[in-house]
Amino acid sequence: MDADLARIGTLLADPKRAKILLALLGGTPQPASALADAAGASRSLASAHLRKLVDGGLVTVEPRGRQRMYEISGPAVADAIEGLMQLSPPTHVRSLRDANRKENLRQARLCYDHLAGVLGVNVTEALVDRGALEIADGGFAVTGDGVAALGELGVDVPALQRLRRPLTRACLDWTERRHHLAGALGAAIASRLRARGWIEHGAEGRIVRVTPVGKRGLRSWAGVEA
Repeated sequence: MDADLARIGTLLADPKRAKILLALLGGTPQPASALADAAGASRSLASAHLRKLVDGGLVTVEPRGRQRMYEISGPAVADAIEGLMQLSPPTHVRSLRDANRKENLRQARLCYDHLAGVLGVNVTEALVDRGALEIADGGFAVTGDGVAALGELGVDVPALQRLRRPLTRACLDWTERRHHLAGALGAAIASRLRARGWIEHGAEGRIVRVTPVGKRGLRSWAGVEA
């Protein structure tokens, strides 16, 4: 039996639904009002689009207090969107604000729950250069030295290996056309960087900013110049 690709294509075909999905790609749950603003839609229209995305399995919704919070339904959906972005033409830059946003997305962003953009690629390549990761079977594998190096950041590699989610995965970065680290380890690294205050969310959900303490920490830990 063939997969019904047309159903997913229909969900992605509307520009406002596509903007909602991109707004959620940073992995942070958001209310309908914020997603309406991101899509440039009225609250009622955004709610209609969100119902379709939830019914189609691309987005989940959970009540939190008085609000209903929406998020991408999982890593597989985020990976599929990121993959489609490899095939998509760039959006047109019409203002200085658009140009700044585009550059900020290129420099440092979250791809669902792991680092992407220049920062994600540089961290990944620094871990390879340091010998913490090695390239294996078209992806990445953690070395013996890597367990200790990642432990310095507070990442418990043996605990991650017990999860059902793959430990490492190579994700082709849509802006840099080089691979960054995904999987449980990629998510754990991003989580530890946030916990240490090395990165923080920018004005938009996907965009992250390296803090001054983060610049020093990344340089000391992995030799990354952010």
